[in-house]
Amino acid sequence: MGKRASGGRKAPTPRGVNHVVLNVRDIEESHRFWTEVVGLKHVGTFRPPPEMEPFPKMRFYSGERDGKVTHHDVALMELSDIPPPAGANEAPERPLALNHIAIAMADREAWLEKLADLQAQGVKFDMRVNHGVSHSVYISDPNGYGVEILYELPRVLWENDIEAGLNYLEILPTEGEAALQDDLESAPRFGGPVAE
Repeated sequence: MGKRASGGRKAPTPRGVNHVVLNVRDIEESHRFWTEVVGLKHVGTFRPPPEMEPFPKMRFYSGERDGKVTHHDVALMELSDIPPPAGANEAPERPLALNHIAIAMADREAWLEKLADLQAQGVKFDMRVNHGVSHSVYISDPNGYGVEILYELPRVLWENDIEAGLNYLEILPTEGEAALQDDLESAPRFGGPVAE
């Protein structure tokens, strides 16, 4: 389904995002967040050859797909001069290039377990949202990067009108027991029935 590129050739369509590299102030603090809070696995550490020294500390993290890890979904690079994140009601001093990174859970049950785990750890929910294509919780990492943890809704609910699904937004509670509830049964369906 590639689009026509200049010269009439068909340009290939990418499969999707392969990984994200985040610049962080303190790699140990960020390591704890991405492993203990988000739950990714540390799969490697970059060991630069002598000719590349000094090179910032860099580590690699992966989720699981069918019980297996990949080379990395997220990488961290320590750059200690990154400004601290803005306070809750402050605007950042300079624009941030990254709005948020989305981490997908395997299914609804795993996502609900993750919500309970995050709340038990005392992680602040910045926002809870039912989108038309996913159900999500938004949190912040120690550097102020937004992290969306989601599960994708069944394709049958949104595939016939993706734009309507992307534009649906239901804001939900972020504290207490209400922040751990998920109403999949009332999720809207966009577009007509799926063609056989």
